[in-house]
Amino acid sequence: MAKILTIDIHTHILPEHIPNWKEKFGYGGFVQLQHHKPCCANMILDDGKFFREIEDNCWSAEKRIDECDHHHVDVQVLSTVPVMFNYWAKPQDCLELSMFLNDHIADIVKRFPKRFVGLGTIPLQSPELAIQELKRCKEIGLAGVQIGSHVNDWNLNDENLFPVFEACEKLDMAVFVHPWDMMGQDKMPKYWLPWLVGMPAETSLAICSMIFGGIFERLPNLRVAFAHGGGSFPATIGRIEHGFNCRPDLVAVDNKVNPREYLGKFWIDSLVHDDQMLDYVVGMFGADKVALGTDYPFPLGELEPGKLIKEMPYERDVKELLLNGAALQWLNLKREKFL
Repeated sequence: MAKILTIDIHTHILPEHIPNWKEKFGYGGFVQLQHHKPCCANMILDDGKFFREIEDNCWSAEKRIDECDHHHVDVQVLSTVPVMFNYWAKPQDCLELSMFLNDHIADIVKRFPKRFVGLGTIPLQSPELAIQELKRCKEIGLAGVQIGSHVNDWNLNDENLFPVFEACEKLDMAVFVHPWDMMGQDKMPKYWLPWLVGMPAETSLAICSMIFGGIFERLPNLRVAFAHGGGSFPATIGRIEHGFNCRPDLVAVDNKVNPREYLGKFWIDSLVHDDQMLDYVVGMFGADKVALGTDYPFPLGELEPGKLIKEMPYERDVKELLLNGAALQWLNLKREKFL
């Protein structure tokens, strides 16, 4: 089979060196990088708490290109590591931090325009500043933004956030929703459960909030993709729909449209780690709404990017959609840009 253009919509990147934000802003909670040995760094919260170790493929565009070539991935969509959202910080400080991260991604995209597409991060705790930075993201060549599954006490249906989504639609900026700050973490101290249980639940929370809050109904041209195969949402759509039908007084208070009607109206990535689950979500959403996503370069991602899709017994046209067509539609980009 001839080679298929392969676009990975879910990859994370950081600058190699990060300013000491605690020293600059006068309070803590921000991530620092501690380069403790060649080609490796520890992500450290500035209270000294270890978060994770990363390798140089988390900051080096050249190393990423080498690894992409090895795995036959042509294009990566870059976004920051979600712990860098910093929605808890003072809005103006979060804006400065966001601009630093966005400029880094924009520079990589500018240097390697056929290999990378960029998504920005915006200070959603201040919708006004978020829209300001969203507009700047567009100006510096980013194709959209990555946002969290909630913003402090706001779920994504909160009216405070609607102007941001409205601006994304108006500016033709794609939105990638990634879980973060997982619910119930205090009850899940062992077994990595915040990542195994909390993350899928966070993504379902985000999807349900946007559906029941009427975001997709009010903004039909908003292009949103959700990480990790939609989390637990695809497996629980039957229960979600049943709740809508049996208790509309509780569920259908802001949107009277059956949640099942929105299947195929937003995108998910393919990061489900299971061939039967991939087949299930492709059947549910359509191959044009499932895009390759790997969570590169982290271990909970797909360690051989694209392998699951490429090994499925699908016709070439289906694999084309999964490996590039869905991504191009979501980003509103032409295939020729990368040829």
